[in-house]
Amino acid sequence: MFSIALAISLVMGYFTDVGLSVTVLREGSKKESNLEAIISSYIKVRIVLLIAIFLCGFMVIHLIYENQELIKTMYFLIIPMVLGLSLQSVGITYFQLVEKMQYLGIIRISSALFLVISIFLGSWLKVGPFIISFLYGFSYFLAGLVGLFLVRKHIKLSFKWPFQKPILYKLWIFLLSGLLMMLLPQIGPIVLEKTLTLSQLGMFAIALRIPASLYQIPGVIAGAFYPALFRLYNNDESDQHLKLNILQLKIMSLMGMCITIVLFYMSEEIILLLFGHKWIHAAEALQVLSLLLVLQSINIALADGLTTQAKQNYRTIVQFVSVVCAIFLFLFLSNLYLILGAAMACLCIEAIALIGFWITNPNRWIIAKNVLVPYSIFFGISLLGTYTFFESTPIVAMIICIFVLTIVVLLDRVLSRNIITYFNRSTIGRVLSKFWKGS
Repeated sequence: MFSIALAISLVMGYFTDVGLSVTVLREGSKKESNLEAIISSYIKVRIVLLIAIFLCGFMVIHLIYENQELIKTMYFLIIPMVLGLSLQSVGITYFQLVEKMQYLGIIRISSALFLVISIFLGSWLKVGPFIISFLYGFSYFLAGLVGLFLVRKHIKLSFKWPFQKPILYKLWIFLLSGLLMMLLPQIGPIVLEKTLTLSQLGMFAIALRIPASLYQIPGVIAGAFYPALFRLYNNDESDQHLKLNILQLKIMSLMGMCITIVLFYMSEEIILLLFGHKWIHAAEALQVLSLLLVLQSINIALADGLTTQAKQNYRTIVQFVSVVCAIFLFLFLSNLYLILGAAMACLCIEAIALIGFWITNPNRWIIAKNVLVPYSIFFGISLLGTYTFFESTPIVAMIICIFVLTIVVLLDRVLSRNIITYFNRSTIGRVLSKFWKGS
């Protein structure tokens, strides 16, 4: 019931944004933009949307669902969580726009910390599932307040600014694209209610939630590149845009691969550590779903490349095809193979999206040559080889895979040079450099 309620809350949370955050980034990245006026206009629209979504959303919930416990769970979770998502989005969008990613990190980390603390306290005090649901949503709300506080420290928010109409330009295409992107991960829990028991659905939801949570790590990287890509394209620097998008693909795919390797080989240990022996049947699904992190990391970078080149319509078409395929794949494969079939459906959906994003990219052959083909070959051979020969010693297999990825970084001169440059500019790099010169 919690998984279903969470899926509904994320859908409602999206409708308080409807793609506005992307149009705000687009307009705010232009040289002549007034950030205070744009952010104030953004908040005005979100307040209106928030009220409308609460009114319409709960009417729909009462029409669709009859289970009173499920409806009550939704109320306890949705109200604080949707409010929190709206507040967080204001902070995240602003700090993406001004390219101060450390503050975006503060918002995300505070959200995770509040979540862990609230759930731990709820479990320790042995409160009921309704209160646990409220605590889960309230942690998002607290992080939203942190985000709003940080924004107010940097700019003066005032509703006196005239409304910035450009943020609504072509909003419908971003609305549709964002809706499809948000719906895709929520289709599983909603559709699988028809083919799996609630117990099986819980197993799948547990396995899916782990890679979905860890995806926040490469997701932060994507957030850092997004406004820079917009700025380069808006300033007619297409070559630099392509170079930056390729660098984004390399970094995000490598991060996804590293996390995948750990999840793939340590799936049982992770399930036992986090949830106990009763949930061990989710380990096999987690092993399959770990591959999602690689595909999703590549997909979001490819999709960002399309959006920042004013090709959002292609991104929307690919996402629409993926959503339609998702419904049939979840129903068909879960009927055949239950939880494992649902996990396989997730991989098929992301693979379809990857092919679509790549085909519609005007620089597809350059991207394939520089990133997709070499990185996929290295990762595929290392994972398949280590799984074949070192299945009984997962730690050894994991170390070998990560060693192979390290070789990939060293062989890629552009990537290794960027990493060294970034490290030298960082605080740790400067301290070590001074220490080295001093000695």
